[in-house]
Amino acid sequence: MRVVAALGGNALLRRGQPLTAQNQRENVAVAARALVPLALRHDLVLTHGNGPQVGLLALQNAAYLPAETYPLDILDAESEGMIGYLLEQELGNLLPGRRIATLLTRIEVARDDPAFLRPTKPIGPVYEREEAERLAAEREWTIAPDGPQWRRVVPSPEPRRILELGVIEQLVEDGVLVVCAGGGGIPVVAGHGGYGGVEAVIDKDLAGALLAGSLHAGAFLMLTDVDAVYAGWGTPDAAPIRRIAPGDLDPSRFAAGSMGPKVAAAKRFAEAGGGFAVIGSLADAEAMLAGEAGTMVASAESPAR
Repeated sequence: MRVVAALGGNALLRRGQPLTAQNQRENVAVAARALVPLALRHDLVLTHGNGPQVGLLALQNAAYLPAETYPLDILDAESEGMIGYLLEQELGNLLPGRRIATLLTRIEVARDDPAFLRPTKPIGPVYEREEAERLAAEREWTIAPDGPQWRRVVPSPEPRRILELGVIEQLVEDGVLVVCAGGGGIPVVAGHGGYGGVEAVIDKDLAGALLAGSLHAGAFLMLTDVDAVYAGWGTPDAAPIRRIAPGDLDPSRFAAGSMGPKVAAAKRFAEAGGGFAVIGSLADAEAMLAGEAGTMVASAESPAR
């Protein structure tokens, strides 16, 4: 079966961890071990988040003069290469002889997407409110709460089309384990001279759903640091949802900055027909695919396989 697996940012860097190269190497090694059983039995296509990483690159970028700073689309590409390298390295160590490739992936967005007027995508580290407000004033950031703390937020337009889809298809058909559309891909808009990059970070779950649907995948896994989607999250009555039809899911009932986009992506993929989506813990990846863990979003005609 063709499986698209999306690694959440928290699967690559645990909450509260410093964004060091060593921490990321160790976490990617853990992720690789969880992915190996899928790679051995299925045609695996891998994508990932980049919120902490692209935020770090943006902070490093701020050390330059304004005329020398790099826009977010280039930083998105840098983060794709950085995380892709780490994943290739660790997966290659565990799967000797397996062909693995990271593909920088452009994803088209609309120039007039309303998201450009309402930044919502958190990137970079968390701050206490006073420090976040100071940085926002100094660097012309938009900031928003992230739990009890604050983070920078940037536009997150809707992914519309994967420009490298034909290349991804060819690689998968040739048996290559492909890492692509990382961090939601590189956001570009169409113009009279072709395509140009824009200042944004596409939501990686929605980009993953587009990738899975475009590749006609049988399963779309969103691997994060929680074991399932919970009804009544944060209340004494919280309970995991084990299986639900896409028509019964309302993404607006879940947190916009965390579970909401995952639920929306799962709903979108499952409603397109032909496959099922599962949200759950990275450690349960193999069990999720078998329908034994996580939250499965599927129509009655789409059983676990």
